[in-house]
Amino acid sequence: MFSGLNKFIKYILPKRLFYRALIIVAAPTIILQLIITVVFYDSVWIKANKNTTRSLVAQLKTIEEVYINDKKNLDFLTDSYKNNFNFEIGINQEDFPNISGERKFSPMDRSLRRELKSTFGNDNYWFNTSKFKNAVEIKIRSGNDTIEFLVPKDMVSASSVRLFLLWTTLPSIVLIIIALIFLKNQTKPLVKLAKAAERFCKGDYVNDFRASGSQEIRKAAFEFDRMAKRINRHLNQRAEMLSGISHDLRTPLTRLKLQLAMLKQKDISNSMSKDIDEMEKMLNDYLQFAKTQFQEPFTIIDLNNLFISIKNKFKNNNFTFNDNGNLVELKGRLTALQRSFENIIQNGLTYGNKVYVEIQKGNRLATILFEDDGPGIPEDQYKNVFKPFFRLDKSRSLNKSGVGLGLAIVEDVINSHGGSIQLGKSKKNGLLVKVSLPF
Repeated sequence: MFSGLNKFIKYILPKRLFYRALIIVAAPTIILQLIITVVFYDSVWIKANKNTTRSLVAQLKTIEEVYINDKKNLDFLTDSYKNNFNFEIGINQEDFPNISGERKFSPMDRSLRRELKSTFGNDNYWFNTSKFKNAVEIKIRSGNDTIEFLVPKDMVSASSVRLFLLWTTLPSIVLIIIALIFLKNQTKPLVKLAKAAERFCKGDYVNDFRASGSQEIRKAAFEFDRMAKRINRHLNQRAEMLSGISHDLRTPLTRLKLQLAMLKQKDISNSMSKDIDEMEKMLNDYLQFAKTQFQEPFTIIDLNNLFISIKNKFKNNNFTFNDNGNLVELKGRLTALQRSFENIIQNGLTYGNKVYVEIQKGNRLATILFEDDGPGIPEDQYKNVFKPFFRLDKSRSLNKSGVGLGLAIVEDVINSHGGSIQLGKSKKNGLLVKVSLPF
């Protein structure tokens, strides 16, 4: 039971730290104000209002009794009430209005109705508290006559209630506004740190990040900056080392090519040249895989224009790009994405006859579908083909002439942009490659 309640509370609570902290600050203040208001309303205002209304109705009852029993002194009594209590009193034989002037949800009307009913009985009274701003109109049936009263509203309801409600709500609003300002300033450094971590996760080198906020947040930001610099330094050292290895290995391979060209036995020379070419391609694949985190600036990329340029580069009628006219722009590394898309398309053209590409625009997500009519890949091998150096020997190998790094590089580039890549069955009976990228 408690587990279900805990899940329900987590579900209804806001997910962002700013709103959770706001609830922690604002909820006790609001609850305290509500308790004070309810206690005051129940124990003070209702009782005071009841006594005030009862006193007013008693005066109305006194005037009615004087009118019935001592009409000689009626003028003196009405004048006294007008001068001392600001009462307006009139006597006529008009009927009560057909439309009730009561407000159902007004505490003042409920209190006045209760006292009038208990004193004068049903259908012997009528009142309206909203017709005049500072007065209440009351009518009492006395025999065949109707006594009309116009009494000050503060004799029915205590006017201090409004001031009390104002002084209870206004400080709460001011405190919540102050809390909003302070919470915004406290959560802003965390948001900056999260955005910097997201940029770094996507391969963007974060060099303009500055720690700010409280001591704990500054400590976390400082350690993140140190970690990012260590990782960047490691990546730079790896790139420099691989560049040196590339230069050192390609030099003897070039000499071997020259020596093979001078051999008279052409059959041996051709066989060894193929081995050297394969070694060069393997070396290039290794370097490309290791350099997927190469420092390339992020730019705004128009996916439609990117695939149009790729289509013009391939110059192959078997490659079809379905340009649906949707403008899809995202922030990413242009060269890395272009090489990844070209790798997928080239694999489709190599192992199938035709490749079809389509872009679907969703809610902050662009989905790119690559479909071919080739032999496809068994479903149990979908995860394995993304592993480095994995080569598929049956039906279709996406790296037949390589070392099994093609899709590993593609997945690394897509993931570094915050996206995902999935394989499936194509409508063309071949392979479907689904790439999702946020924009």
